[in-house]
Amino acid sequence: MTYMLNSIDEAIDGKYLVTQSVKDQAPVATLVHIMDAWEDNNGAVVVDYRSADNGASYVIKLPDLNHFYKWARPDTFIARYYENFSKKEINNYIKMSNRNFVNFALPIIIACIVLIFIILHKKIVLAIILSLVAAAAVYIVFRKLKSSVKLKMYQKVSGKWGIEFK
Repeated sequence: MTYMLNSIDEAIDGKYLVTQSVKDQAPVATLVHIMDAWEDNNGAVVVDYRSADNGASYVIKLPDLNHFYKWARPDTFIARYYENFSKKEINNYIKMSNRNFVNFALPIIIACIVLIFIILHKKIVLAIILSLVAAAAVYIVFRKLKSSVKLKMYQKVSGKWGIEFK
């Protein structure tokens, strides 16, 4: 997932969710506040940030802006309700939101189709029909898993909104 910034300066004074661990820095699922950021002469991005967990300040040097996108991403929902969620819930949210059709559902669909055709190699019409059913089922499960994780998180904070999700 890519979040476009024209320059690293646009990230200053923003809250970002750490999605990739860096040794001796804020761990994954930590909300950080970008205090300052700049590009050095080599094109590397230097970020001065503060962790929301312990208030500790860190400085991280990343090779370029794309590595910044991989390290942290803006997430206003998590930033607003960060204290309501456990690290496990935020990690699960990150894992599910990083999933896409190509890297999650497609390999499962291909494996199902291959397995179906191996088992039913003499009954091609039935294999094709079962392959379409399997592909549809995997797609539906993929969409349901993504939405259920987000819905559970919304339900957890919905009392503050006065809305009840069912």
